[in-house]
Amino acid sequence: MRILELAPTPSARRVGIFLAELGIEVPREQLDLRGGDNLTPEFKRKSVNGRIPVLELDDGTHICESVAICRYFDALHPRDQSLFGNSPLEQAQVEMWNRVLELNGLMVAFQAFRNLTGFFKDRERFVEAWGAESRERLIEFLPTLEARLQGRDFVAIDRFSIADITGFVLIGFLPRLEIELTDAMPNIRRWHAAIAARPAVAALLASQQ
Repeated sequence: MRILELAPTPSARRVGIFLAELGIEVPREQLDLRGGDNLTPEFKRKSVNGRIPVLELDDGTHICESVAICRYFDALHPRDQSLFGNSPLEQAQVEMWNRVLELNGLMVAFQAFRNLTGFFKDRERFVEAWGAESRERLIEFLPTLEARLQGRDFVAIDRFSIADITGFVLIGFLPRLEIELTDAMPNIRRWHAAIAARPAVAALLASQQ
């Protein structure tokens, strides 16, 4: 078993934090995305969308998409407090907020980055105007997260969940888009600092510096 990834990227970091919180270690192989490691026929046979991370199992099965990988390990290593929630209500709340953060946060941030920087312009179309629009949409979404965190330590339920991981990765990506957390967002600042101080998260981030 191994994970094919580029550790500092948001999707790989999401899996990395999830596994660190579960105390699971999986061998990693780092890929050069700028160099096109994910464009080779061999990699595309492993990843249906040609993206990282990809979990490669010992029997040759491959799982891509970061949340799918997290769900696999969550089911493989059951615990009293699942990061996807325990009760039907918790699971629904975690799923809801994780999707909100993905669709209105991470995905929008990725579109902004790819279209503003033209980082992959040698292999995909990019539209600078769409990048600028996506950046504005992300800025407009942040108050929703700020309001949600008013009086709360965690995003979805009353304890740490994958929704907090997704949100943490999103906020960590903001500097790449030259977006700052202003004084008008004290709740996000407080929450982000608390997540960063979690032992598993702090150790993982330190190992990637």
